[in-house]
Amino acid sequence: MSASLLRKGLELLEATGASSSQPKKVASSARPTKQLLKRLRKKKKRLGPGRNKATVKGKVVKSALEEYRKHQAVDHFEENMRYMMSNHFVTDNTVTKKILDQNRGRKAKDRSQEEAKKKPSDTVFTEEDFQRFEREYFEGAGRV
Repeated sequence: MSASLLRKGLELLEATGASSSQPKKVASSARPTKQLLKRLRKKKKRLGPGRNKATVKGKVVKSALEEYRKHQAVDHFEENMRYMMSNHFVTDNTVTKKILDQNRGRKAKDRSQEEAKKKPSDTVFTEEDFQRFEREYFEGAGRV
């Protein structure tokens, strides 16, 4: 706390003491200033060194334009395209297909038309086998 604030506080304290109707002793008027100083010292210790600085000394004023430019998004498109088009890493088609299949959604609308149209390939059984099985099944069920 600065000396000027301390002086102003003391002046206010004296002004309030002078307005009272009872005369006070000289020794008692010195007591509040000591108490006030003790309180101020305790407060200063509690706050710690360098906490009560009301000045702007040593602070650097930043330009708002510089801050804006610093946080502005930078376009890396061309740099990324050069990197992607270079030949230092190319994956196999099977790996890319697996990755694309894995990342495709599970809903029917997300599936490709080819998958939807695919039907299971030819079965091992023929139509005659199905008919024979049907006859055997229903004839066997009728005997029981």
